[in-house]
Amino acid sequence: QVQLVESGGGLVQAGDSLRLSCAASGRTFSIYAMGWFRQAPGKEREFVSGIRWSSDNTYYGDSVKGRFTISRDNAKNTVYLQMNSLKPEDTAVYYCVADTTSLTFPIITKEPTGYNYWGQGTQVTVSS
Repeated sequence: QVQLVESGGGLVQAGDSLRLSCAASGRTFSIYAMGWFRQAPGKEREFVSGIRWSSDNTYYGDSVKGRFTISRDNAKNTVYLQMNSLKPEDTAVYYCVADTTSLTFPIITKEPTGYNYWGQGTQVTVSS
């Protein structure tokens, strides 16, 4: 089992920055990739970003490319999402995810079904 705990959400204004953190615990040695999804009211879950645990490969959704940056600290079992130039349309609940199956090796999937562990979510609200 892997437990994921997000932190760092909040209310910001358009153009501001915010950094989300996700701390993993439990069988962290089994993690193949971690990432972030988000879900706004009335919308489907959307892939935001992902990173392989043992390489520098990073992936981004089209709507956040150039504004968001994912990184990890293996020693702390933590992944971060630096969000810059935030827009009102970035408002959503952000979920940290982990994949321990490595079925998509050597890439990572952008499908929510490809992640078998999810955090509880953290709200990000961007006002205009």
